[in-house]
Amino acid sequence: MAYDENLASRIRKALESRSDVVEKHMFGGVAFMVRGHMSCGVAGHSLMVRVDPAQSDGLLGEAHVRPMDFTGKPMQGFLFVDGPAIATAGSLRKWLDRAVGYAETRPVKATRKPARRSRPRSKRA
Repeated sequence: MAYDENLASRIRKALESRSDVVEKHMFGGVAFMVRGHMSCGVAGHSLMVRVDPAQSDGLLGEAHVRPMDFTGKPMQGFLFVDGPAIATAGSLRKWLDRAVGYAETRPVKATRKPARRSRPRSKRA
């Protein structure tokens, strides 16, 4: 599944002042990790946001917001926000602030070091 590179670029620009953002390809799109936690991203043409699960039901009442559902079961605290709700810089910022705000409540995750590859030993002659 391709993702909206224009939306991803808008997110990058909005988050560029933060030093704790890491971009990863996942969910067939791109995700932005804040403090080691998935905060937001792009799948298709939709913004994905991770919010406080206790607030997600209330946020579903907003226009152009739907549950994030990849497996037939909605993921708690994850939402899709569609085009009209993120059309302006201000409306996108509102959703990014919610997602980043939730990530900031989570403890910082340590980054994993890549697995060390063992090299074959050279044979001595």
